[in-house]
Amino acid sequence: MTQQLFNRRDKIPSRPDVLWQIERGVVRSLTYNEEGTTITLGYWGPGDVMGQPLSRVQPYEIHCLTIVELSPLPSAFWSQSVDVLIRYMQQTEQFLSIVHRNPTSLRLWQFLVWLGDRFGRDIDQGRLIELPLTHQEIAEAINMTRVTVTRLIQQYKSEGKLLYHKRQLIICENTRRGR
Repeated sequence: MTQQLFNRRDKIPSRPDVLWQIERGVVRSLTYNEEGTTITLGYWGPGDVMGQPLSRVQPYEIHCLTIVELSPLPSAFWSQSVDVLIRYMQQTEQFLSIVHRNPTSLRLWQFLVWLGDRFGRDIDQGRLIELPLTHQEIAEAINMTRVTVTRLIQQYKSEGKLLYHKRQLIICENTRRGR
């Protein structure tokens, strides 16, 4: 099978016999609870492997956050992918540890720093998070309300910890590691 290209907001086909290796772009894996609320399972970028075979959650969906290029990994090749599977487990545990942090201000801050470390790049002002996430998507990811996320982001901006540049967040260099 050859590489496949998907656009932002596309849903990746979920197959029980194929893992996807991300060549470029960022995706979010998710499910829904009984009330239809979105539950984010993880964020995955270049070099990561993800897909239905790694999850027992139903429903299981993968949504593109950017333009994404994927290579399918048929089950015959899975035994050769131990390193990427270990990285998958480590990323999942890191994400879970953030989602369960309290207070909520620390949870949001650590999530933003994690996103910056995984999907950002250094610029003069700090670390630019190169993901087009809405406040609602951030709230869904870390089990908060959109109103709380918006209020805390405004607070971080007024404290000089965050900046906006073309609808993307910048974690100011002098505040990246702490809170």
